[in-house]
Amino acid sequence: MENKDTICLLKECDAGTKMAVTSIDELLEKIEKPELKQLLTKSKEHHTELGNEIHSLLLEYHSEEKEPNPMAKSMSWFKTNMKMSMDHSDATVADLLTDGCNMGIKSLYKYLNQYPTAEKKVQNICQKLIDIEEELRRDLRKYL
Repeated sequence: MENKDTICLLKECDAGTKMAVTSIDELLEKIEKPELKQLLTKSKEHHTELGNEIHSLLLEYHSEEKEPNPMAKSMSWFKTNMKMSMDHSDATVADLLTDGCNMGIKSLYKYLNQYPTAEKKVQNICQKLIDIEEELRRDLRKYL
């Protein structure tokens, strides 16, 4: 049985996975260390797989996908390009992605609280996305 909170939480998770994939894509080509590139490629795959699962559920609920907030996307792009133009290093990439993970984790917890009656399986998907973000943030520490 679908409810409004379920669909809203799914849509926010959808936007989150898209934002993460876009951010990783923007930075992958700028990375020097192969192990960092491999880490980000793996994380991108995790985000993409979860995004595909979310898309399937949205279709089941006859709901549309949600794109990331255009302002957030623009600010992310601007910050990325500004910082990378000043310091084109893997440490800068790790710093930018750590900030992105922090913002994503904070937003996802906010949405979990905002949509408390979302179905348990959708809450679990949101928690899985939080776990992916937390793992990436932790793995990035050695590159800061």
